[in-house]
Amino acid sequence: MSAVSALTIFHVLVSLVAIVAGIPVVRAFIRNADYSGWTRNYIIFTALTLVTSFLFPFNGFTPAIGVGIICIVIFIPTFWAWRRGRTGSWNLVYVLGSIALLYFNCFVLIVQSFLKIPVLHALAPAGNEPPFAVAQGILLVAAIIVGVLSVRASRVRSA
Repeated sequence: MSAVSALTIFHVLVSLVAIVAGIPVVRAFIRNADYSGWTRNYIIFTALTLVTSFLFPFNGFTPAIGVGIICIVIFIPTFWAWRRGRTGSWNLVYVLGSIALLYFNCFVLIVQSFLKIPVLHALAPAGNEPPFAVAQGILLVAAIIVGVLSVRASRVRSA
């Protein structure tokens, strides 16, 4: 197995763990609950996803690199807000940043699924056909709904 193949497998597994850990974190936002263990795992595996995504060979700027850069820009204040204990306005930064990071991780999962899974690839070989657009649209609508519900449920934590 080549180093790139091993990195790909590791990156995919880490990304999937980040997505799985992100689901209860988002559920906690909507319930205004605290899932510290899930939150810690979500932050760690999201960071690992970002780091490993930049270890692949560079062959020029691609949409994947663009998404990675956007995610780094979102991750930095999100991580800072988490480290500060989500106090004051940092709670909103953490909630919205976490949801955005989960959205982008799921966005990439959908893209890769349509590229790599034969049944899905047959439905959208160019990646701009209706099945692909519908899947991404559903994800975007879900992320917006979750974001609105989370902001409504989230109370600003005092310092």
